[in-house]
Amino acid sequence: MNNRSDSLTHRSLAASCFNKTWEYLRKRKLTAKEAEEMIHVSHASFWHWNQVEDHTPLNISIGTWQLARVYAVAGLPERAEYFAQRCIEIGESNDLPPYFVGYGYEAKARAKALQGERQAAQDLVSMARRLADQIQELDDRMVLLDDLNAIL
Repeated sequence: MNNRSDSLTHRSLAASCFNKTWEYLRKRKLTAKEAEEMIHVSHASFWHWNQVEDHTPLNISIGTWQLARVYAVAGLPERAEYFAQRCIEIGESNDLPPYFVGYGYEAKARAKALQGERQAAQDLVSMARRLADQIQELDDRMVLLDDLNAIL
């Protein structure tokens, strides 16, 4: 295989694993086995995105956000916070649109709430709301605001 076909294979596997992760995230309740599988599939997606030749900071931001959500759903808030912080750093250092940076703060707020750090979670939700105000696309803004409303 050449680099182009390798990259296409990685892109396909990344997308497939990303979508499989969402199947787990949409479930109301996960078994311990499903939670572990969800973590592995999300990491596989992230790894494959990193192998795509023309991956962008946006791809990596989305991958770190998904890992943060996965760890939050799995009840591992310290890992969720780690990936949320990475999402924020990637978004801010690459001037990504407010929607994606806002989701970094959403993820970190969710992790802080799971750790029982209510004030920190509220402060992060406030930051994400300020970013949501900058989102021009109403549907995108509402999706982020709905997720923020579900945290506290």
